Amino acid sequence: MNKTLLMSALLLALGAGGGYWAAKQTGDGATAKEKTPLYWVNPMDPRDKRDGPAKDNMGMDFIPVYEEKQGGSPGTVTISPEIQQNLGVRLAKVEKLPVHQQLETVGYVGYDEDRLEAVNARMAGWIRTLAIKSEGQQVAKGALLYELYAPDLVNAQHEYLLALNTTNPLLLRAAEGKLKSLQVPSDQIAALKRSRQVRETIGIYAPSSGYVSELKVREGQYVEPAAALFNIGTLKQVWVSAEVFERQAAQLKVGDPVTMTLDYAPGRSWQGKVDYLYPTLDAATRTLKVRLRFANPDEFLKPNMFAKVSIRTGQGEPRLVVPSEAVIRTGSQDRLVLALGEGSFKSVAVTLGPQFGDKVAIREGVEAGDSIVSSAQFLLDSESAIDSDFQRMTAVRPAEVWTQGEVDSMDLANRTLMVSHQPIPEWQWPAMEMEFTVADGVDMSKLTEGKTLHLQVMQEGDEYRITNIHQEKAPATDGDVKPAADEMEGMDPSQHEMGAKP
Repeated sequence: MNKTLLMSALLLALGAGGGYWAAKQTGDGATAKEKTPLYWVNPMDPRDKRDGPAKDNMGMDFIPVYEEKQGGSPGTVTISPEIQQNLGVRLAKVEKLPVHQQLETVGYVGYDEDRLEAVNARMAGWIRTLAIKSEGQQVAKGALLYELYAPDLVNAQHEYLLALNTTNPLLLRAAEGKLKSLQVPSDQIAALKRSRQVRETIGIYAPSSGYVSELKVREGQYVEPAAALFNIGTLKQVWVSAEVFERQAAQLKVGDPVTMTLDYAPGRSWQGKVDYLYPTLDAATRTLKVRLRFANPDEFLKPNMFAKVSIRTGQGEPRLVVPSEAVIRTGSQDRLVLALGEGSFKSVAVTLGPQFGDKVAIREGVEAGDSIVSSAQFLLDSESAIDSDFQRMTAVRPAEVWTQGEVDSMDLANRTLMVSHQPIPEWQWPAMEMEFTVADGVDMSKLTEGKTLHLQVMQEGDEYRITNIHQEKAPATDGDVKPAADEMEGMDPSQHEMGAKP
């Protein structure tokens, strides 16, 4: 029985269209006439065959099967242009392009900690007036942050006024230096020198423009010297913290370009670079933390925003690449479906390289310029896998095997037998019903339907021919002993009751 039409049955069962396998071409190029079906097969059970149209228990129509010779190497299948159109078969080319490795991950926006400034207390005292009420508040350079009442400040002002009334320049310089060490601005010192009036509080002003990232003090609170009060950060430039898998860590280096996008800002992207690779991995997640740096002149990026980042690594060396959607991944093997032209297709095993966005590198299996199928390739692959070379076992496939089967029907005129045979492990065949051609030298006169036979089957191209038959004898009587089945299978073909005559 010819197996090359299984794909046609599958396509029709999926509603892909009513087209048949590509019709054969005559010598002058005319298309041959439509053939009469050999039989109809259940789309869900290939072993269920009928002589005419029928429906299965789910109401699906049986599929007509036509005689067709399959050309080309094993695994090559041919489909008509109509079915290709119904399936939506799309082709792509194997290209050799200079590509970079793309590492896709996610990250979180944060302040540029290189530009964070801390505001600490220089003296002990009480916060009289606090201009900053909450974290995130924007401040400008020179703006008032808070006013502090400090006894040490009052004493330092008195010492300065006393030094002004003396003629000792060293004492005056020391008193002025003490005020500066207490963070008293120069303009306030000049005002004290002019007015000769001691102020009870001192105003502390922002050293730079930005946003208050931390607020650790409240109005009226007593503070100690060196206590941290505020952190002020800028958003003109931001850090993005991301993580990559342990196996990807070796591919990264400082300075690699990075592209960042946000789901809530479609159509917009930011360009940055890898700023720092942390020296340790996270013990729980087995990932490496990476710091990325981005310019943010319009301050659109805010701390704790969630972002998608793509890091480009490598030198951009030329590689064979195909669309990643064209690859059939089975776990144990990766395949592509080659388009051979004139409606012929074949699955081939390939060795994959790294992923590059929507493309994947191919190390071996195809060459630059090859046409491959990028859609509907799974249907084509399922048919090609029936006879494809890489689906066979590594051991040498024997040309002849012995099996046991029961005769379902026979056609003496055409010398064919329909046999329900047992599994054939040498050919990786399950138990099934199959039609065989009987060799000319084999005697069929003693065969009847329902008989159990031992058959020697030889593969000849795409056909399978019975070359020897051993018919099991009737139960032994009058002391006759019936040979066991395993003994019969081990007999030399010349000892069988019916065999191909030389």
